Amino acid sequence: MIKHHRTICCGLFGFLALFCWIAPAQAQPSLQAQMAQIAAATQGPVGAAVVVVEGGHIVALHGEQRFPMQSVYKIAIGMAVLHQVDLGTLKLDQQVRITKAELPLPPHYSPLRDRYPNGATLPVSRLLDEMITVSDNTASDHLLTLAGGPQQVTAFLRGLGLRDIVVATSEATMARNEQVEQYRNWATPTAMLGLLCALQEGRGLSVDSRRRLLDRMTRCQTGPHQIKGLLPAGTAVAHKTGSSGTVDGLTRATNDAGLIALPDGRHLAVVVFVSDTRAGMAVQEAVIAQIARAAWESRAILEHGH
Repeated sequence: MIKHHRTICCGLFGFLALFCWIAPAQAQPSLQAQMAQIAAATQGPVGAAVVVVEGGHIVALHGEQRFPMQSVYKIAIGMAVLHQVDLGTLKLDQQVRITKAELPLPPHYSPLRDRYPNGATLPVSRLLDEMITVSDNTASDHLLTLAGGPQQVTAFLRGLGLRDIVVATSEATMARNEQVEQYRNWATPTAMLGLLCALQEGRGLSVDSRRRLLDRMTRCQTGPHQIKGLLPAGTAVAHKTGSSGTVDGLTRATNDAGLIALPDGRHLAVVVFVSDTRAGMAVQEAVIAQIARAAWESRAILEHGH
């Protein structure tokens, strides 16, 4: 069942949590209906939310439902770490020691482990790069610790006015019991959309820190067939993917959240969470790509609301 979407003023999303019901408009439900039609291919829960950041209307499918974030939560970790850099409690050139004992065993995903099997000492800036561009789990867990742990990252989100995103556990903990633990890190599509809006608008971060994170998200190497998959060639997308992998034919999460640069200089924020499906990965990625493309083609409606 599709819930009525809400209009949220992104500029006030973080601080006022201002929600206004709007009367159904002819074009907006049609985009929502497209989302639902596309999502049906997974035969499982799909949540999606889109908005033009610089003044627009949110269109959402199951926008208030909770979904496991998987590695999409690394956006929040990155922002919390860079906020600490802005405060002076962390430094980008600060050296972090990763011991051999701290490296996860395969198949836990960590390119750093593969590159430095005996451990390494790396600066915070390098860990940020590895966490965002290749989604390295070792880098993520060390940065989560540096940020003060899950509670402090969640507190940072609350400071932005975002209540429906919870960072509760690390990648290492998820790896020990992923089918249970991954559901502890959750977000609603509209709340994740709010985080993307906060990032684009520079809330909670300095100009330099915002630029650093967006640059890394633009260089993200994962998910080329997801949000980016059906967009015009050369379209800049700053995004972060998250995937649980498939166990016994069931995929708990295949996600992508990002900011698409529009031709007029504005930005289209897109969040798609695919959950608990037995559809193949090609189907899951196609659903994300098609929803992003539908939003791209409807951007004039999203900007003007008619």
